[in-house]
Amino acid sequence: MYDTNYHRAKDAADAGKKLRACDDGMYLSGGMTLLPTMKQRLAAPSDLIDLTYIKDMNKIEVKGKEVTIGATATHAEVATHAKLAKVCPSLAGLAAHIGDPHVRNRGTIGGSIANNDPAADYPSAMLALGATIITNKRKMKAEKFFTGMFDTALAEDEFVKAVSFMAPKRGAYAKFPNPASRYAMAGVYVADHGKGDVRVGVTGASQGGVYRPKDMEKALSKSFEPGSLEGCKVDEGDMLSDIHGSSAYRANLVKVMAKRAVVAAAG
Repeated sequence: MYDTNYHRAKDAADAGKKLRACDDGMYLSGGMTLLPTMKQRLAAPSDLIDLTYIKDMNKIEVKGKEVTIGATATHAEVATHAKLAKVCPSLAGLAAHIGDPHVRNRGTIGGSIANNDPAADYPSAMLALGATIITNKRKMKAEKFFTGMFDTALAEDEFVKAVSFMAPKRGAYAKFPNPASRYAMAGVYVADHGKGDVRVGVTGASQGGVYRPKDMEKALSKSFEPGSLEGCKVDEGDMLSDIHGSSAYRANLVKVMAKRAVVAAAG
């Protein structure tokens, strides 16, 4: 790595002020994607503005079915929050299986979705849950927020403050993790919101990053059972291919993980 100035933001206004004063600054949350990227010299910000010390930005609030999670809440905090686990166990379960204990106690939900790493777990949940992404400037639906691999609708001086959503009737997340990193080679989050509204988020597999497979959603909206997915197709041409798995392998994994998620959600 190279010389980088480090700053702690006191609040949202202070974070923006510090960023504007930098030559080429970047916001920092958990750092699980940004810091390795810097070590590989793929990013070289002049300054890092740490958001994790902003008061109350890690709060998790559950009011009935309405859930709001502050962006600096760690994976461990999401996984162990009693009220969240009761109303949306699928998201708590997702968080409990991210990386290892070190990653879970440092990585944050805001950092995960802001970087939109193609192998990150939370983006699939945000799509399936129909979440609203709350930034320091606006609110937007998850479908508008995620724009491509490592890409979001965030402006340069914008950062995620929280996410909010209505807990689904039932849901589950199933992933096939890389044995070493625990990143998702294919992860599928299935959420049944009732009244024929089923949403599915897929991560880790597509060249375009996280996405919603409309044919799976349509099939599951008619009949919420794994057999409904038999006729669904996953385009190999859209899948990632690397030393860990070919595009054909990942395409098959998407269907397998989707079926497992449905089985888990159905209880």
